[in-house]
This record gives sequence, structure tokens and C-alpha cells, in this order.
Amino acid sequence: MADYDLVIIGGSLAGRYAASRAIEQNKKVALIEPDETTLFNLLFPYALSQLRQVKQQFFIPPNYQISLSWAEVSQWIKNVIANIQEKHSLTVLAALGVDVIVGNAEFSSQKLLIKVNSRILSAHSYLIATGTIPKAGLETHNYFTSANIGQQLDVTKAGKNWVVIGGNPDSITWAQILNRLGFNVTLIVKNLQVLSSLDADTSYLVQAILEADGVRVLTDTSVSQVKEIEGKKWIQAGNKAIETDEILTCVGYEPNIKNLQLETVNVKWHRRGIDVNSWLQTTNPQIYACGDVIGGYSGANISNYEARIAVNNALSLPKLKVNYQSIPWGTYTNPQIAQVGFTENQATQIYEKDVVVLPHYFKDVAAAQLKEETTGIFKIVMRRNGEILGATIISSQAGELINIMALAIAQKLKIEAISHLFPPYPSFAEIFTFGR
Repeated sequence: MADYDLVIIGGSLAGRYAASRAIEQNKKVALIEPDETTLFNLLFPYALSQLRQVKQQFFIPPNYQISLSWAEVSQWIKNVIANIQEKHSLTVLAALGVDVIVGNAEFSSQKLLIKVNSRILSAHSYLIATGTIPKAGLETHNYFTSANIGQQLDVTKAGKNWVVIGGNPDSITWAQILNRLGFNVTLIVKNLQVLSSLDADTSYLVQAILEADGVRVLTDTSVSQVKEIEGKKWIQAGNKAIETDEILTCVGYEPNIKNLQLETVNVKWHRRGIDVNSWLQTTNPQIYACGDVIGGYSGANISNYEARIAVNNALSLPKLKVNYQSIPWGTYTNPQIAQVGFTENQATQIYEKDVVVLPHYFKDVAAAQLKEETTGIFKIVMRRNGEILGATIISSQAGELINIMALAIAQKLKIEAISHLFPPYPSFAEIFTFGR
């Protein structure tokens, strides 16, 4: 007889979410974590991006220097994150009935068992939610990554000039944050545009926002060499040699599976993540996986969505398949960038000429004018019959507004339903009252 209905190999927020959901089903659940998982790296850039609102909220002139030390700012952020993290703590999960085990897990081929510390566990099903680790790839070890910059950044000691490498949401977010903290920032992007998953017009708007802030953006540029010469860091980017004080690499992630011994239980993986089917089942039918460790879409909300599906299927509850069409993603930039469903480019590839694109601009929204946050666009993609296929929003409120479009897509609402909204005036949701 198995020890547990489900053993979760965690190390990510998705693992803890999966454990809380599984225990709600009155199942016997174990969660194995290598150490205390933290929300710090997830929330720190968002908290930093909100600090710029202080002057606006208290009507402090832009050139006025607020007498807050970096130590005070960092401690404030850490305190807030600690409060948020409490609801996801191992203590709370243990109180709910989850058997919490701190240690490093590995699979054993003998009857599909899990080894952790000095224990051997068995279960009807297993769930891998170990998350990812940043890719390295630089010759020097003296640089920041998206995983350690939150813990190691000290603006009072960091050099003035920064190079940020990467064209993903992490790199865009940190390039803007570092710039607004007073550093000189160069962003190097290998692709032709920043955030290559976006349509070209919205990507160029994002780049224009960064450049207006003062970030130097180099697209279609590959980093071929990084060296330290006489105490100075040098980066060969395309045909440019750039001297810099600090380097931040945001070049992607790889699955955190090094110690799991997946080959012993016939679980296949590739360089981006573990192979899963539409039910989030691995090549071993007893083992499921969710979150960043499977590659594909990233974001805490997407990982939690996958965790819910994986838990259902692992516990033989009503079977669910993943469908990312109505699951949004967003960034911590200012203005924020949020997207759900198909972009214009993706929709056109599928539906060809049966695609209509409606752009609307926040400069026409009263609330945006009042808050002086008029930079942005709401771009809705639909079929000619009114079926909503996707939406992209660039706005200070994009992370909230995108949820209306996500719900519309999930409920298969047509554009007419959205046009019937009458939001409070003034509010940013006025953007949905297009055509009236």
C-alpha cells in the first residue's frame, strides 16, 4: 500500500499551491522541498517598480530628494514580502495536514519510490514542481542574474554603468528599474525586437518607452564575448565593445531537475523542460509536472493554473486538459504590459483574412489624463463574427484590465458583450467603451 496519494517535489510557488489544493481533496499528501521557497525574487522587482509612485501620491516635486536610505527601502520591501509570503509558508501547509519534508528528493527505479534524507516514500502519483534556475553562459562569474539581483543589489555600492542582456520580461523590467534608480543602462537584445512574442507595433512601443526613460536599447545584437580587463568589464556586442561596471543577464532559464534521477523512472526532458502531454503527464504515467519546470509559458498565475490541472489528474479527479488561450501574462514595467490569447500575428497565421484588429489609446481615457498616465494602447484581436481571439494592453493598469479580456475569452463572449460595459467614470476601464 502506498504511503501517500500524492507526493509533490517542490521548490516553487506552484508546488505549494498544488499541495494546498491536493489536501483540500482530503487526500494524503507529502511536499518535499530542498529549502524554504521564497517569493522574494518574484515580488521584489514589482515592489521596486512601485516606489516611483511615492512622489505622485504625496505631490512631491520630481526634483525633490526623499531622504530614504537604500537599506530602509530594501527592509520595507522585505517586510511587505514576508507578510505576503506567510500564507504560502510550510508552517501553514503543515497545519492543513500536508506532510512537509525539507530535503533533496530523487527517484528510485525500484517500484517508483522517492528517496529523501533517510526516508523512502511511495505514492499513487507524483508531481514535479521544482521550478527553474537561470542559465549562465558568461565567462566571468562577477555578474548578476535575475535570480540573485534582488538579494544582492545595493544601489549605494553598485557601479554607475550597467549592461542588461536579454529580451524577455525579466530583462525589460530590470532595465527600466535600474534606469529609474539612477543608473546608466544599456539593454542588449539578440532578437530583432524586445519581447519578440508581441506584435511588432506593440514591441516598438515598449522599446520607445524604455528609450524615452533613458535606456539605451540595442536590438538584433548578439553578445560574443565578456571579459574583465584590468578590473573593468568589457562586452563585445555585435560590432561594439562596451565598457561597463555591472552586468545583469536575463537570458532564460533551465529546468531544475539535476538531482531527480529522472532517467531511472523513464521521464524524458529537453533543454527547456520536462516533456508533458495535454494532461501534464510525463512519459511515466504516474508522474506529472507543472510550472516553469516544463518550459513553455512562465508566470506565477500560469504555474498555479497548471498545478490545479496536474493535481486533478494525478488524483483521478475529473480529467482536465491545459488550454492557455484565456490565461494572461504580464510584466512589472511601468506602464505595465499584459497579453492574453492570440496576438495579431498569431491570429493571422491561423485565420488569415478573417481577422479584425481594433486599437484604442489611453490618451482618450479621462482617468489616464487625470493621473498623467496616457502612454499606452488597448489592442483587441477578433474574427469578423465578433469572436474575441486575444488582447494586448500597455498601460499603468494593464495587469488589472487584462483580466476582463481573459474572462471574455474563457466564457467565449463576443465583442458585443464587452461593448455593454459601463464602468465607473473616470476609470481606466473606460478603455472598454470603445465606439461610444
